[in-house]
Amino acid sequence: KEVTAPPSALNMNHTKGGLVIFTANSHPSGRELGKRIAERLGVELGKVQVYQEANRETRVQIQESVRGKDVFVIQTVSKDVNTTIMEMLIMVYACRTSCARSITGVLPYFPYSKQCKMRKRGSIVSKLIASMMCKAGLTHLITMDLHQKEIQGFFNIPVDNLRASPFLLQYIQEEIPDYRNAVIVAKSPSSAKRAQSFAERLRLGIAVIHGEAQDAESDQVDGRHSPPTVKTTGAIHPSMEIPLLIPKEKPPITVVGDVGGRIAIIVDDIIDDVDSFVAAAETLKERGAYKIFVMATHGILSSEAPRFIEESAIDEVVVTNTIPHELQKLQCPKIKTVDISMILSEAIRRIHNGESMSYLFRNIGVDD
Repeated sequence: KEVTAPPSALNMNHTKGGLVIFTANSHPSGRELGKRIAERLGVELGKVQVYQEANRETRVQIQESVRGKDVFVIQTVSKDVNTTIMEMLIMVYACRTSCARSITGVLPYFPYSKQCKMRKRGSIVSKLIASMMCKAGLTHLITMDLHQKEIQGFFNIPVDNLRASPFLLQYIQEEIPDYRNAVIVAKSPSSAKRAQSFAERLRLGIAVIHGEAQDAESDQVDGRHSPPTVKTTGAIHPSMEIPLLIPKEKPPITVVGDVGGRIAIIVDDIIDDVDSFVAAAETLKERGAYKIFVMATHGILSSEAPRFIEESAIDEVVVTNTIPHELQKLQCPKIKTVDISMILSEAIRRIHNGESMSYLFRNIGVDD
């Protein structure tokens, strides 16, 4: 009898206890990525109910057996990020208490990833989230383009940090006809490594914008750089004085590199508050760039971002579907989406079959 299942499904090894894919998101838009992944793998999504009770408590009811099976929980970040985390934790714990063989979390965008450094008297929230996920029963994590790669070290389970750059590079080559006349732009020196990675792969030049308004990522707001306001002489000898760090002074905005008569492609990992991108676009227009694209992996696009993009000098914003943004696309036609379900489904297939993941990390260097 002829088999008509998709090729990826034919390679699936069901002898190890089977594969179950759940989406932990109670919001319909969040389940779209899970459906795409399940379709590529040739399997049905697992039966589960995730909903909010009247008192805003999250309830999860798994409606099929997961005993001895490899469970993959796909969770995309919705507007209510804290509910998203609780849905994930409760579902993972439910699978653990139902005797699943392994539980792999698939979080294309890792929430709270920007809070991965100690700032003043704050806390490293990424570490807290990682500890909670491990405690709930997660045995493996698949994510994409972590804000800082060092976040992997917060987990005591294996973490696969996949990259979206091959899909974004393919978009540039196929959808921007005269991309050979482009220059890759870093909107701040902190994103210069990512821009360099794109530029070297596309054989293009690079430009860096320096001197924009102070952003929250700078280490000036780090608690280690906040000296006491009053000299304390009780603990140290009166003759000793700790030298104070000279305060930073931002230079006027300059663009290092030539963008005149070129297409400018700004690259970053997250686009959320778009003020810095809009300001960068205006600077590039003043310097002679005739078309401006913004490429990012995670399109959070919160608050008034779609309106600001629509009114700005930016011609197109290209993001992946790690985060649902259908509503933002309706508000702003400049926003385009690249589908990354292919690499996530392949990662799930390889982990389930016990195959090497190195194929998905080909040609990826330390700085990528």
